[in-house]
Amino acid sequence: MLWDLFCRVIDNFGDIGVSWRLAAELAQRGHQVRLWTDDASALTWMAPAGAPGVQVLQWTDTAPHSAPGDVVVETFGCALPDAFLASMAQVRRPPVWINLEYLSAEPYVERSHGLMSPQFSGPAVGLNKWFFYPGFTAATGGLMPAGARVTADQTRAWAQEMGWLGNAEEQLVTVFCYQNVALPALLQTLSPQRCALLVPPGPARAQLQTLDLPPGLRQVDLPYLRQPDFDRLLACADLNLVRGEDSFVRAQCCATGPFLWQAYPQHDGAQGPKLEAFLDLYLADQAPPLATEIRAVFRAFNGRGSVPNSLPDRAAWRAAHALWGRKLQAQTDLCSQLIAFVRQKQA
Repeated sequence: MLWDLFCRVIDNFGDIGVSWRLAAELAQRGHQVRLWTDDASALTWMAPAGAPGVQVLQWTDTAPHSAPGDVVVETFGCALPDAFLASMAQVRRPPVWINLEYLSAEPYVERSHGLMSPQFSGPAVGLNKWFFYPGFTAATGGLMPAGARVTADQTRAWAQEMGWLGNAEEQLVTVFCYQNVALPALLQTLSPQRCALLVPPGPARAQLQTLDLPPGLRQVDLPYLRQPDFDRLLACADLNLVRGEDSFVRAQCCATGPFLWQAYPQHDGAQGPKLEAFLDLYLADQAPPLATEIRAVFRAFNGRGSVPNSLPDRAAWRAAHALWGRKLQAQTDLCSQLIAFVRQKQA
C-alpha cells in the first residue's frame, strides 16, 4: 500500500520522531510511504541515511501533484491541508483516513479507539475519518515495536566504545527530560552512587549547565543521535529520565533498566491525570510498598511532591520494569494493528 503520513513539528521533535519511526517501520514491511512535514531538519540526525521506501516531502497547502495514497494518516490531529482533503474526496476510491492520536493510559483511550468521524461539511465532505489511539492495553492500538533485542552487556560494551563509561562500577543515567524543578533534588539523591549522566541536547542539558553537580556525578554531553543509537542509549542505562511520548515509549520497550517519565507540562495541569493513569497500569501487579515508592518518585519528578531521600530498591524496581515490559511485548504492536485496521476498512 501507499501511505501518506502528515506531521507538523510543534516542539522538541517528538512528533517527527514518532512519525519517522512509523514511516520506517511501514516501509520495512514492504509499504511505500510519503512523509509530509513542515520541518524535516531533525531527520538529518535522526535518520541521516533515510530509509528505503520512505519519501520525505515538504508540507504544502496546495493541491498535490499526484493522487492521495491508499492510506492517509494525520499524526496528532495536525489537520490536513484543504487542498489535500479535496483531492481525497475526488478520487474514485477514497483512502482510509486515520488520525493517529497522542499516547495516553487514560480510560477514554479504550472508549475512543477505532471510532469513526463522518465529515458533513468542508472539503472532505462525505469522507470518514477514523481515530486510532496508541495505548498500553489490548483494547487500544498498542505501541511501536521495540526492534531487535540486545543484552545489557552488549549495550554497556557499546557505551564503553563510545567513550561514555568511566569504569565498570559506574552507573549510567540518561537525562532527557524537560526543564524540571525536581532535577536538582534528584541529583542529590543519586550522588551517593558513582553515576555518569548521559545528556543528549535539549532542555535538560541547558538546566544542568546552571547547576553544580553533587559529588560522584559526572556529566557526559552527547551529540544528536540516530534513532537506533538513541534506543541503544536507553538500553544501556541503569536509569532513564525521559519525557513526552517517543522517549517514554522507548524507555519501556527497549530498556531493561527502570525509568522516570516527565509528562509534557500543561498550563491546566492535565499532565497529572495522565501520569496517574499510567502509573495505575504500570504498578498494577506490584506489591503496595514498592508500588508506593515508585509512584512517589514519579510524582516528584513531575513536580507533584518532594523527591525522596532514596530511590526504590534498584533490583526490585528493575524486576517490576521487566514484568511490565513482558506485558507490553505480549501485545500486538501498533504498526501491525494499524495495517490490520486499514485492511479491515478497505474490505
